[in-house]
Amino acid sequence: MTSRETTGILPRAHEAHQSARRDRSFKEWATLLAFGPVNAPWLLKSLYGGSKASKRALLDRLGLPQDALPNLGSWKADVGLLNLVVDHILAKKPKIVVEFGAGASTLVVARALQMAGGGVHIAFDQHEDFVRSTREWLAEYGLAADLRSVPLVPAPDGLPGLWYDHGPLPDQIDYMLIDGPPWSIHPFTRGAAGSLFGRISRGGTIMLDDGARPGERVVARRWRKAWPDFDFKLLKSGTKGTLRGVRR
Repeated sequence: MTSRETTGILPRAHEAHQSARRDRSFKEWATLLAFGPVNAPWLLKSLYGGSKASKRALLDRLGLPQDALPNLGSWKADVGLLNLVVDHILAKKPKIVVEFGAGASTLVVARALQMAGGGVHIAFDQHEDFVRSTREWLAEYGLAADLRSVPLVPAPDGLPGLWYDHGPLPDQIDYMLIDGPPWSIHPFTRGAAGSLFGRISRGGTIMLDDGARPGERVVARRWRKAWPDFDFKLLKSGTKGTLRGVRR
């Protein structure tokens, strides 16, 4: 399965996710339960991946056939985020791209990088079968990425939730796209991406999908305090917003 197939509203569970449920502290359960009802409207909004016309325009821009992205929305990227990704890659031509949470965005990043002259593209996901199928999906369109299946492990530095056991990464990352892990692990689980911001090159950029959700807004406030050399801005395109941070 890839994100081009029809999927449910919620992301797939993972073995580490199940373990985390058993090992959650009272505080973590309280946070998750508190944010559950608050996140409900965002889950409903996320079902809309973009109009047919906007998706056609995106695929025409990328020179991909109209059936290349049949299903967007739900826990998958929407057209708003994907257009931001293409805008950024074509304008800035990053040489090192790291992506957390593979799927439709991986196809779009790979194609935009190809159009921009190429670059290293590393993408992580916790589901081995999903990674394998996504790799085959890209190959159908003559595209490739360094797709890696890695487990989710406790977040570094005592942060809440789980994070990717990504191993060594390039010292300089020009563009980081964060679209995982799912909020159902913990509303602040994507905050662990901040542990890698020291690797973002000067002028480099991070983008956090779902940036307008309540949990991600808390994450954004923490990042602004921890990383004053980044300029953060919430972009309102798409259904769930995107937080963009540019390192000065």
